[in-house]
Amino acid sequence: MKADQVSHSKMKVTEIGEFLRKPPAGFSVMSLSSGYRVYSDPEETLVLIDDLHSCMGNIVFQKSLGRKVKVNNLWEYTSFRKSLLSRRIYLLISACEENFPVSNRKAASETKGDLNQMLKQYVVSIDGNDPFIKWQMEKGLDWTISSVAGESYRVDIDLTEALESWADLVQVEPVWRDASFTLKYYSDALFDFPHWFGFSKRTFKLRLI
Repeated sequence: MKADQVSHSKMKVTEIGEFLRKPPAGFSVMSLSSGYRVYSDPEETLVLIDDLHSCMGNIVFQKSLGRKVKVNNLWEYTSFRKSLLSRRIYLLISACEENFPVSNRKAASETKGDLNQMLKQYVVSIDGNDPFIKWQMEKGLDWTISSVAGESYRVDIDLTEALESWADLVQVEPVWRDASFTLKYYSDALFDFPHWFGFSKRTFKLRLI
């Protein structure tokens, strides 16, 4: 590992242990016998991290909305969208190493072997107020709404391409896992067949450049 923390105007990558030892502005960390409790300022940050069970204990991010955010009406959607486009967004992402060469992957898969070995976990933050990031999210969210056939939908916002810019963080090329977050919009429509049959799922990717 060359560095536990790398900064960028649009994105910041911090190893989880370093994040807990030196929390950034807007965060505070309480050490407990069972692990850690992380507090954040909801006016400045948007935390989308599920509770974590690790070798360091249980890590709980208070006031986190979780990786999958559900909204049930236009007001909730508008509020979440406003937060996405104005705050710094925090996710927990894993960097993994492929255990098997290409020739052995099929055999490993057939025996249900684990193809990836986790290297480290990182708290990744992106600036939702950055003009380029903001433009991409506005475009992706608007495209999602206009492209789905029913009223309910699911959209995954994928950061894999952005993270590929940081491949030099580790000595091997990492495979990024959990490099996305999800917005689920549920309407009260009685017969929302496109959503029921999985036709209202969308994905768009964020880039740094």
